Amino acid sequence: MSDYQALHDASLQDQPGFWLEAARQIHWYQEPTVALDDADAPFYRWYPDGKTNACYNAVDLHVNTGRAEQTAIIYDSPITGSAAKLSYRDLQQRVQQVAGMLADSGIIAGDRVIIYMPMVPEAIIGMLACARIGAIHSVVFGGFAANELAVRIDDCTPKAILAASCGLEPGRVVEYKPLLDSAINTATHKPDTCFILQRPQAAASMVDGRDVDWTDAETRATPASCVEIDANHPLYILYTSGTTGQPKGVVRDTAGGIVSLKWTMKNIYGAEPGDVYWAASDVGWVVGHSYIVYAPLFHGNTTVLYEGKPVGTPDPGAFWRVISEHKVKVLFTAPTAFRAIKKEDPNGEYLKKYDTSCLESLFLAGERCDPDTLSWAEEKLAVPVIDHWWQTETGSSICTNFLGVEVLPIKPGSPTKPAPGYDLDVLDAQGNSCPAGEIGALVARSPLPPGTFSTLWGAPERYVSSYFATFPGYYETGDAGYIDEDGYVFVMSRTDDVINVAGHRLSTGAMEEVLAAHPDIAECAVMGAADALKGQIPVGLLVLNSGCSRSHDDICTEVVQRVRDEIGPVAAFKKVTVVTRLPKTRSGKILRATMRAIADGEDWKMPATIDDPTILDEIGESLGQIGYPQQS
Repeated sequence: MSDYQALHDASLQDQPGFWLEAARQIHWYQEPTVALDDADAPFYRWYPDGKTNACYNAVDLHVNTGRAEQTAIIYDSPITGSAAKLSYRDLQQRVQQVAGMLADSGIIAGDRVIIYMPMVPEAIIGMLACARIGAIHSVVFGGFAANELAVRIDDCTPKAILAASCGLEPGRVVEYKPLLDSAINTATHKPDTCFILQRPQAAASMVDGRDVDWTDAETRATPASCVEIDANHPLYILYTSGTTGQPKGVVRDTAGGIVSLKWTMKNIYGAEPGDVYWAASDVGWVVGHSYIVYAPLFHGNTTVLYEGKPVGTPDPGAFWRVISEHKVKVLFTAPTAFRAIKKEDPNGEYLKKYDTSCLESLFLAGERCDPDTLSWAEEKLAVPVIDHWWQTETGSSICTNFLGVEVLPIKPGSPTKPAPGYDLDVLDAQGNSCPAGEIGALVARSPLPPGTFSTLWGAPERYVSSYFATFPGYYETGDAGYIDEDGYVFVMSRTDDVINVAGHRLSTGAMEEVLAAHPDIAECAVMGAADALKGQIPVGLLVLNSGCSRSHDDICTEVVQRVRDEIGPVAAFKKVTVVTRLPKTRSGKILRATMRAIADGEDWKMPATIDDPTILDEIGESLGQIGYPQQS
């Protein structure tokens, strides 16, 4: 039996025992004697009688055990041309001051604090300061639209908001304070205090009696110590978009998050304490929470906080410079970042300018990784490229490869095999298990392992109805895919993106895989559009590599033939067009549902998370050129 298989079997045969053993690797004020309380399923409670503190595990523990002078955070901002390093001792001093700043303003354990910040060290410091005193933080992506911020203010009713005067994008300054003021004016709930970090690029006007200068308040504060926190006390609320338009506040508890995230650093990512680990994401997303902030610091790593882009700050060599300068061992980013680099520099010329020999592995997540992007990264970097699958709700991997346990053979298109604690199945609409290789709904048997979400903030009924009601006894991931004969999991698309063409259920992800393999295509998207005859037919959008001068018509003809050859005529893939770029969220996910609504002529709402709203006009024009929406 392989090392991986033995590990996974142990995690399912005695799930409580497995995770109680893992819990011995973290600091407790009161060690748990019970691993799992399942009396109120599906509201499972891990380590119910334990007491700990996430900030102590991330900061003070390392100061007290010999890592005080090790670098904890490397801040790298190509947009401002600046960089800084904070040791664990530096971090402790800043965090206890900011925690004191919050406590001095009346924040106590259980109070909510919204963090509306760019990628600066204070974003991490604010998160840890909340954890230090038991306040529940809710990070909202910096620059998020005012009305969406207002919805979150009303949902979690924060007593305070930590914000910056502005964020920086290539070539422009995004002023946050007017957005914050508008959101508070719109919201029914009003925070008591807003702490404003004034950045030199844009000074913010202050509201008397509510707004406080962050720097002054931090300097004057009385340092705060770590508070003993019940294991199931919420560490944070993180909002993810819901299908009803009402955001879902995913709640992560304290102890489960510490245990699971620390476990992953060695076993999944192969990182040792002291290694430099870089998750090229944003603190506003779950990847940022888990792998910019908490997991690396729990494990005693050095984490990179990058205020920049994969291209354009200043060029497609941006990632390679960071890796080379800071000796990054493990890089974790989204496939869309690598598609952007590949589009601008398909031959990897910029990579040749830097020594990236320190890099030992690349992990990709956030959206399905097409085999072409994976093979390009493998060829250029000559390191293991690991596609892994996880969600905001799970907080870490559902499926992955395990660099610290056993490196399993890679199958392009698959995030490999289930992580410990995950008993996965593929079910049809009636709840029956699908045969190997057949697409259905990917589900995980309850209970989920520690570190997964414990509820939705203020909406326990929605927690049950959205995730556990369709298939009783299972967590419904919302993703569709299949498991092959070797137990490898293939996540093909969201369940909503499995289309029905004349009675045949087809995966848009499988078609995207075929399109992405074309040498002229940088990235692509396929969605199902309504069709009077067949119910739905697939529609493809292509983004070409920079410098490609071939006829768009020729490329479209070639990809139509490729889909016909590799998937078959049953796919009815005939509608395809070239666009300059695809609409995406600010975390890199392609907005297929919005494009599908445009193609179908349905009413649609501008997604709050879209990175550039202007692209949707071009998408509408491009779809119109190939006959969408269809005229009745």
